[in-house]
Amino acid sequence: MSRREIREKVIQTLYECEFRPEEQEEIVSVRSTGLAGEERSYFLHLTEGILQNAFRLDEVFRPLLKKGWSLERIPTVDKMILRLAIFELLYEKDVPKAVVINEAVELAKSFSGEESGRFINGVLGRVAKEEAGQITEQ
Repeated sequence: MSRREIREKVIQTLYECEFRPEEQEEIVSVRSTGLAGEERSYFLHLTEGILQNAFRLDEVFRPLLKKGWSLERIPTVDKMILRLAIFELLYEKDVPKAVVINEAVELAKSFSGEESGRFINGVLGRVAKEEAGQITEQ
């Protein structure tokens, strides 16, 4: 399974957990069935890291939203994609920023559409320009 496919599975898992937070453990367990070794490890690292840091990840991009936009206005799937990408930007230093942003844009196009892809690209472009040390210290 490619990293892109794992990211897709992570987005689907996060989306489901957003609507059934009391069942997160079970959802993650079921969604990780069939994964083994590095694939399973990467899936769990991303999923659990994002679930544990969701508020913090939201706070990274919340101030970067254009005037008139709020976190509540963003479609849920786009929020999950932003959380995934920001988690990777902050904690996955082996993945180049351009790759993280491109993957997020492609996920947005796949799950949401062209407009979401442009929105995600704009927000992540602003996040990437922030000094990494400044973001991780907050």
